[in-house]
Amino acid sequence: MFSSIQGEGPYVGASTLFIRLGACDLRCRWCDSPHTWKPAATCRIQVSRTSGERRELPNPVAVETIVAAGEALELGAHAFVSLTGGEPLLQPEIVRALAAALRGRGPRIHLETHGLASAALEQVVDVVDLVAMDWKPVSDVRREGESWQLARPDFHDEHEAFLRVAARAPEAFVKIVLTAATRDDEVLEAARRVARVAPRAALILQPVTPRGGCERCIGIARVQIDHERGQG
Repeated sequence: MFSSIQGEGPYVGASTLFIRLGACDLRCRWCDSPHTWKPAATCRIQVSRTSGERRELPNPVAVETIVAAGEALELGAHAFVSLTGGEPLLQPEIVRALAAALRGRGPRIHLETHGLASAALEQVVDVVDLVAMDWKPVSDVRREGESWQLARPDFHDEHEAFLRVAARAPEAFVKIVLTAATRDDEVLEAARRVARVAPRAALILQPVTPRGGCERCIGIARVQIDHERGQG
């Protein structure tokens, strides 16, 4: 749990209190937080907004403790509380409890998710303000335990079902992380489905830059935008 600024999507730069839940059932080649793939024995909580000091507590941490830690981090000074991971919707009961406890205290509740757990989203969509879902390209993503060498179906149908639920939230948007391996057809199919299911939702093409520049990724983003404009 820590105070920082949002680094992704349409609210880049917004002050955000991050609450990171452990465990994820996907493996993305470009993941920037692989330490969250498995549950952890302890939780690190930032002590104050002006200090890098952390304290450690054993997991699981009580909702009341998290709320108190949020207040110590000046909860009301943030634009958002981001419930992130890992994959938070592997723990929908905790997501709901946290959202219900923190909503109405100033920040908007921002749910960051891989966009596949539709049934879990059904349990929480009425208590979050914003659903930020990924649309995962199978060129760069596998489920936990799946081989990278074997071909597998894409995630389009599952993401479309998830977006239909997410569209019931006050706001929802979709992110696609682009790498040099991302295929044009994956991005275009996602764009078509987002336009059909949730035409008001923003679609963010987000080039990954793990080590400085990524010229081809930036080029891909430009090509996709130009192509969609050409299609009207």
